[in-house]
Amino acid sequence: MAEGVQVTDTIAIPRSELVYRASRSGGAGGQHVNTSSTRIELLWSFQESAALSDVEKSRIRAKLGARLDADGLLRVVAGNRRSQLQNRVAAEDRLAELVRGALHVPIKRKRTKPTKSSKEARLSDKKRRSTIKGNRRRGADYD
Repeated sequence: MAEGVQVTDTIAIPRSELVYRASRSGGAGGQHVNTSSTRIELLWSFQESAALSDVEKSRIRAKLGARLDADGLLRVVAGNRRSQLQNRVAAEDRLAELVRGALHVPIKRKRTKPTKSSKEARLSDKKRRSTIKGNRRRGADYD
C-alpha cells in the first residue's frame, strides 16, 4: 500500500492519521459473516491533519458536518465486501471521494448581457405578434 490516501493531485492523507476498526458485518452471508470481522470503520481527525490547510479544514467542516461524530472525527464504513482488505480499500476510496467533493469549489457563474441583435429580434417579434393579435381584435375582414 502507498504512504497515503490520494485525494487530489496535491493532497494525500497520511495513513498514520487514519484509524481502522474491524467488526462483524451484518446481514445475509451465511457462516462466513458470523465468524469473521470484515466490516471496516475508518476514522479520520481532519482537524489535526497536516495534509490540509485551515481553509480546507473549514470547507470540510462546513460540507461534511453531518458526517462528523461527537469527537469531530470523520467516519466512513465499508462492509459489503468479503475480505477485510477489500473493505479497507473501499473505505479509503469512499473517504477520498467525500473529501474531494467537500474541497471542490464550484466556478462562479458570470452574468451575461443579451446582444443588441437578440434584443432587436425580440422586440420586432413582439411587435409582429402584437399586430397579429390587434388585427383579430378589431374584426379584420374575413371574406
